[in-house]
Amino acid sequence: MFDKITYTNRRLKLRKKIKSGLILLLGNTESPMNYPSNTFRFRQDSNFLYFFGLDVPNLAGIIDIEDGKDSLYGDDFDIDDIVWMGPQPSLKELGEQVGVLSTHPSKELAIKLKHAISLGRKIHILPPYRSENILRLEKVIGVGQDLIKYYTSKELIKAVVDLRSIKEPCEIEEIEKASAIGYQMHVTAMKMAKAGMKELQIAGTIEGISCANGTMPSFPIILSQHGETLHNHDHSQILKEGGLLLVDAGAESVSHYASDNTRTIPVNGKLTQKQKEIYNLVLAAVNNSVEIAKAGMPYLNVHLAAAKVITEGLISLGLMKGNADEAVANGAHALFFPHGLGHMMGLDVHDMEDLGEDYVGYDDEISRSDQFGTASLRLGRKLQEGFVLTVEPGIYFIPALFEKWKSEKINQGFINYDKVAEYLDFGGIRLEDDILITPNGARILGKRIPITPEEVEKTVLS
Repeated sequence: MFDKITYTNRRLKLRKKIKSGLILLLGNTESPMNYPSNTFRFRQDSNFLYFFGLDVPNLAGIIDIEDGKDSLYGDDFDIDDIVWMGPQPSLKELGEQVGVLSTHPSKELAIKLKHAISLGRKIHILPPYRSENILRLEKVIGVGQDLIKYYTSKELIKAVVDLRSIKEPCEIEEIEKASAIGYQMHVTAMKMAKAGMKELQIAGTIEGISCANGTMPSFPIILSQHGETLHNHDHSQILKEGGLLLVDAGAESVSHYASDNTRTIPVNGKLTQKQKEIYNLVLAAVNNSVEIAKAGMPYLNVHLAAAKVITEGLISLGLMKGNADEAVANGAHALFFPHGLGHMMGLDVHDMEDLGEDYVGYDDEISRSDQFGTASLRLGRKLQEGFVLTVEPGIYFIPALFEKWKSEKINQGFINYDKVAEYLDFGGIRLEDDILITPNGARILGKRIPITPEEVEKTVLS
């Protein structure tokens, strides 16, 4: 948690962006795993955290535009809670920590909102993503679930995206704390990448590193020798000599700011010549992206530049052919690079995507492409100083996609299908760094995890 002035100022800035009405921000509730008192680890709603800062379940905040008052709704713990959980701060004390002096029992929230609605006042809410909060909204607003969408406020969504997109110095500090934990996770995975090791042992060990730092992974760990499956959460295989282990993992700081990095590791620490050639193309795309990213540049342009680097390299290896610019324009690179270059990152590993990916990654000037591959780019709009985002190009050999494109003769003028067929057992390579857009360009956040072939091989063998 930051100091109360931080949260007071954030709410003030938000208030200035909304014309009238009440802003309702629901915190999250506990969510049962298999029976009511056995819950998943609690994770607070990121928007509630950003404006109210309290990492406690069953709270709600109201920002009243007209009267300028912020209010917190919740219930004090009773003696039964204290017996099981120990002494807890009162709602009033929680409010004081974040500069909110108006506190009320939970039962008064519905009364407040229904009274405001009866007066014709607008209630601004963000799109709910948890069923528990959909039910809470149904109760406190007094409308059926199918009508809740009409209270979702585009005005509020755009205001929140505008504020949260630019990271404050205190936020950068938290992200770098998460990056330090992520560094430990990835270096540990490299050192464990030996033939005979079970994938699940590595996945469990690096998840334990995040837990041992008082946090948790920022998303379910992706760790597999089948890196051609982009989000592969299966950890059932045993590492084999000559294989490539793709590890996409990150941690949260104690304040819930995220890191997100990917490294691809040669089992037993030695890339084959074939693997090294593909690896170096992906590395070149990462480095070029970090070098050219700057305020004012559309991230769509950075994505296309990465695609061109990859295409030129694949042409040099005989896997593609023709003119690189024309190949990228036709989307031929997407056979090998079928996803976007990166996404915003902050309190969420895919920052603010609960508000709608297009609100976060696009705007009135730059809209999402409908071309396969580029359509998956989550962030296309112009970069601004203070943005934190990922850079994660990859090259994959996906047999099912290969067969589809070959049979349908897609981009056959740019792809040497006979040569690509020799790589169908290759898997995939992805490399990912997190960057901050600075006044002078971009910088990698945290200590860079070993990334060159020499650094990675040395780490595996250390």
